[in-house]
Amino acid sequence: MEASPECTQQGRGLALVRRRPPAPPGLREALKARLRRSCSCSVQGAWALLQNLLPATRWLRQYQPREDLAGDVVSGLVIGIILVPQAIAYSLLAGLQPIYSLYTSFFANLIYFLMGTSRHVSVGIFSLLCLMVGQVVDRELLQAGFDPAQDGPGPGANHSALNASATMPALGLQDCSRDCYAIRVATALTLLAGVYQVLMGILGLGFVSAYLSQPLLDGFAMGASVTILTSQLRHLLGVRVPRHQGPGLVVSTWLSLLRSAGQANLCDVLTSATCLAVLLAAKELSDRYRQHLKVPLPAELLVIGAATLVSHFGQFHERFGSSVAGDIPTGFMAPHVPDPALVWRVALDAASLALVGSAFSISLAEMFARSHGYSVRANQELLAVGCCNVLPAFFHCFATSAALAKSLVKTATGCRTQLSSAVSAAVVLLVVLALAPLFRDLQRSVLACVIIVSLHGALRKVRDVPRLWRLSPADALVWVATAATCVLVSTEAGLLAGILLSLLSLAGRTRHPHAALLARAGDSSFYGDPAEFEGLVPEPGVQVFRFTGPLYYANKDFFLRSLYSLTGLNAGYAAARRKERGPGVGAGEAEPVEGRDLGPGSSTAALVPSATRFHAVVIDCAPLLFLDAAGLATLQDLRRDYGALGITLLLACCGPSVRDTLRRGGFLGEDPGDAAEEGQLFPSVHCAVQAAQARRQELVAANYTL
Repeated sequence: MEASPECTQQGRGLALVRRRPPAPPGLREALKARLRRSCSCSVQGAWALLQNLLPATRWLRQYQPREDLAGDVVSGLVIGIILVPQAIAYSLLAGLQPIYSLYTSFFANLIYFLMGTSRHVSVGIFSLLCLMVGQVVDRELLQAGFDPAQDGPGPGANHSALNASATMPALGLQDCSRDCYAIRVATALTLLAGVYQVLMGILGLGFVSAYLSQPLLDGFAMGASVTILTSQLRHLLGVRVPRHQGPGLVVSTWLSLLRSAGQANLCDVLTSATCLAVLLAAKELSDRYRQHLKVPLPAELLVIGAATLVSHFGQFHERFGSSVAGDIPTGFMAPHVPDPALVWRVALDAASLALVGSAFSISLAEMFARSHGYSVRANQELLAVGCCNVLPAFFHCFATSAALAKSLVKTATGCRTQLSSAVSAAVVLLVVLALAPLFRDLQRSVLACVIIVSLHGALRKVRDVPRLWRLSPADALVWVATAATCVLVSTEAGLLAGILLSLLSLAGRTRHPHAALLARAGDSSFYGDPAEFEGLVPEPGVQVFRFTGPLYYANKDFFLRSLYSLTGLNAGYAAARRKERGPGVGAGEAEPVEGRDLGPGSSTAALVPSATRFHAVVIDCAPLLFLDAAGLATLQDLRRDYGALGITLLLACCGPSVRDTLRRGGFLGEDPGDAAEEGQLFPSVHCAVQAAQARRQELVAANYTL
């Protein structure tokens, strides 16, 4: 029981009796119980495990066709129609042939339909991941002797084969062309990224993605979008420029584009201008009249269809040298095991790919779940997205994740369940089996226009920076630094810089939290910060200290400096001086600490004069989220130093975790509710202050009697 007699009387007989927690099981017993649960086998357990791994087996049995089927079919058809042109276009970003993008869209939708827990998320090709895959593919192609800049039929189509002829025998690529080697690199990268995600799901690391803050993700999306835009300008202009690698990729590409601007293909430039105007106008109209349109305008599909017909009958490739998509085969290729040697080469690249894909997938799944009133399982989402990468990697597919734009369209068109993903997969399957060759004469400049228009939403996020700066300068700094590093250095460096800055921002906020001495409002039991409230009166003889943050190794010194500065007494120095000079030196005779500026987190930086005597210090532990070993040692040393000066240290409003840490560390007694705990911990600041005053009165009375 932590309620003092004084507090009980003023509370009209109310006493707080803390429940005695059950004794924790030993390590051996806990391991035995977990092994018993894991190794037990039953039909019910196997069925429950299957339902957890494949959530579709649970919700399909409860599916209501009358209410859900129409919306799922319509949204699935719309997403499938959107997926086809986007899949073909995003193959440019990944440096791969369009058929592999179609494979990826088909398998990703089918697997997530079975394993996903979100009803509205659309998993498939994502522009940021395509960019990251494409950068790795270009690097490996360059090291293998291929020309990364040659990515489709056009002038000089055999150039890469001639460059690679000398290095192919050394790498064992005699039977592998540029496109063959590119998909080998992509599948190896995708397989390992999926393995990372599956392992994160099995180990229950779904929470890791939460450490990628929204400003970080928005800044990364902005920087990557600028990189994507830069990479597509060569297709808009129809010029051949080298695909640069390493730091400064964006700047180097812009310089190469400026030098080659005079060689632009007039046919591609005119086509790009026309398609951009049509697509941007259609997007603006779709956004403006979104509430009046039951189904979004399939502008991309219409533009691609019209451009393909014009290019075919106008013979743009033969007459003007315009680069086109080329032959797209039908059907599926035989499965192929990713090259183990390439897997090891891309191990680090796969880690960043897995992290970005996981963060976007989990954040989108949780966002749509909150807005529609259901829950998702983060670890199962990791398993689902990981399997969307691991299994398709054997079928010539590359990395996928959830995509915001398609998920929003899915929701707007009436999606109710993930059955819509199966419908979308059926649409893509139709294209793979029969319709793919129809896109042979589609100009790559048109595909680049589709990609650039899809970046419209991410590029517009730059308008949010001023509002973010007003809300939190630290978050705005993370946004700007992440975007700038992505553009000026590389996407991987931008992601790393964003993570480091986010962690430093979090550490900075907990290292210098707000510290203040509290005062009482009249005769009430309310204690607040005098800098925040007017009319508060300090409690005579008692200093009430509040530290609004955790107490751990990084801020323990700031905790002591704040306490000593606000109370005007360096207890450690005074206790040591008293020990040296003998018991005749009192607390009030000790020298005060030097004035230190505690920064904006403190209500005052001036010292309370050391002549002001106090007999007790109460620490308000309500904002104290946790204690580590260094924080516990700080409190123990503080109690010892104050005790040597005849000052009582009391703690109020300790949470369960802080209380358990104090008990395990020896600050309190071993048993809950013993005399040591009852005399030091109090349920409120007011109870602690009353107890301190009562003890002081008892001590004065005893001295008077003597």
